[in-house]
Amino acid sequence: MLEVVRTGQDFREALSRARARGLRIGFVPTMGALHGGHLKLVEEALRMADVAVVSIFVNPTQFGPHEDLSRYPRDLDADLAKCAAAGVGVVFTPDAVEMYPPGDSTRVRVSGLTETLCGPFRPGHFEGVATVVAKLFALAEPCVAVFGRKDFQQLRVVDRLARDLLFEVSVIGIPIVREHDGLALSSRNVYLSAEERERARAIPRALGRAWSAFAAGEGRVGALRAVARDELTPAMTRIDYVAMADPTTLHILPDDASLNGPALLAIAAHVGTTRLIDNIVLGEDAPPEMTAAP
Repeated sequence: MLEVVRTGQDFREALSRARARGLRIGFVPTMGALHGGHLKLVEEALRMADVAVVSIFVNPTQFGPHEDLSRYPRDLDADLAKCAAAGVGVVFTPDAVEMYPPGDSTRVRVSGLTETLCGPFRPGHFEGVATVVAKLFALAEPCVAVFGRKDFQQLRVVDRLARDLLFEVSVIGIPIVREHDGLALSSRNVYLSAEERERARAIPRALGRAWSAFAAGEGRVGALRAVARDELTPAMTRIDYVAMADPTTLHILPDDASLNGPALLAIAAHVGTTRLIDNIVLGEDAPPEMTAAP
């Protein structure tokens, strides 16, 4: 039976009761608006642990002043129904005061990994992510924490945070879950009109074209970026970046470099007013069309 708690103390106590029964905790932090991608995270948590716990909290500190905090999709009743159906044991649904009590003045910053890709385009974003995740890990440890690879940079940041701050948390990343047309599942997809949704399909197509070029022997960074950008440009309202990076350090690879191992190809672009991100690790991942839902 699903247990819903709203305070950090109640969350800790619920997990302590589970551990007293010898159960291992699999933790899935979310901002709600749950979709099939989140449920895959729950499925993995249940595969790796005995009980899945989910947090639902739209974290204000990771949104910039002109971003979509006020209109970010929220439907707690639907989220709780999905959690119950997926076999989640505990859902933690704090309010902002619970996570950021009066006088709150502490922030967590992860250097290096946050300075490329989305970092320059979303000032303060990763500091907000790192801060709330540190709070959640402090409440939930020891546990396995499951994140999706759609936000590859976030996954790397969270893993580094857990290691550096000595949390008793194992961070696991699972592959991107895609819809039938290849578009990566995202809570923000609901913002897209039918016409914008069609345009957004250029993102997985761009990744697929680059994958095909790489599979055919193209290893020049600039050429692979150009293949992806040429597919994107006609469809996007604005492109923040089409970047290739080291998948461990997230250091950007220069156009005149040639690949000698796996490389992250990451995209952030706007369709209308909606910002979408996606990625593929060339040399490791299958192309989007091979991983899309039937």
